[in-house]
Amino acid sequence: MPSRPAWCWCNGGVSGEKREAELTVAPRVVAALPVAGAVVTGDALYCQRAVCAQIVAAGGDYLFFVKGNQPTLEAAITLLFDQPPPGEVVATAEQRDRHGSRHETRQVWASSALTDYLDWPGCQQVGRITRSWTEHDRTGGETRHFVTSLPAHVGPAALLGRGRGHWGIENRLHHVRDVTLGEDASRVRSGAAPRVLAALRNTVIALLRATGATNIAAALRERAWQHDALGLLGIDTS
Repeated sequence: MPSRPAWCWCNGGVSGEKREAELTVAPRVVAALPVAGAVVTGDALYCQRAVCAQIVAAGGDYLFFVKGNQPTLEAAITLLFDQPPPGEVVATAEQRDRHGSRHETRQVWASSALTDYLDWPGCQQVGRITRSWTEHDRTGGETRHFVTSLPAHVGPAALLGRGRGHWGIENRLHHVRDVTLGEDASRVRSGAAPRVLAALRNTVIALLRATGATNIAAALRERAWQHDALGLLGIDTS
């Protein structure tokens, strides 16, 4: 199943009548989606007991990243992979990519050892994903943990794919909306205006992607110098 984004805006974008926090709106977003048979992925913000229970009850599965907002859960997962119990079998997978001069390696470790230990709705596996990269003389990396309701037969390679799919949505859509198109800086909050602007931003991104653009910022700069920019909409300006 392809990855599809769903989002809510913390600065009043979901409701034109009042400001609502993302966690307040998230259960309503999940309830409105066809969750049955799907896998819902999300950042650590959405790693909440109630949201996980709601997804499982609706017949879906989840994979959420875990950070300090769930300290007990994060500590248990970290300890498992830092000091695995004797005889514990941890499934692993690795992916290597090259983008020009940038080399990236991703590794994932997954285990069902905490399934009966953690008091977490629907938990079947926990995991750790590390990403390291080198580019010329620079290096970097990060480590992230996750919890998922996907059963043990869904192996580490598939779990890594789910994680990368979520980051792909973040990189190709949310980051572009927030940074390139300035959604985070927007002060428009009243009435239907936030939804209208969000639809326009999505339309711009979709149109540019349809032309083969991989860098939206560069594509916007290029189109800004062209007289036929409206040609993307099929409008003849000659």
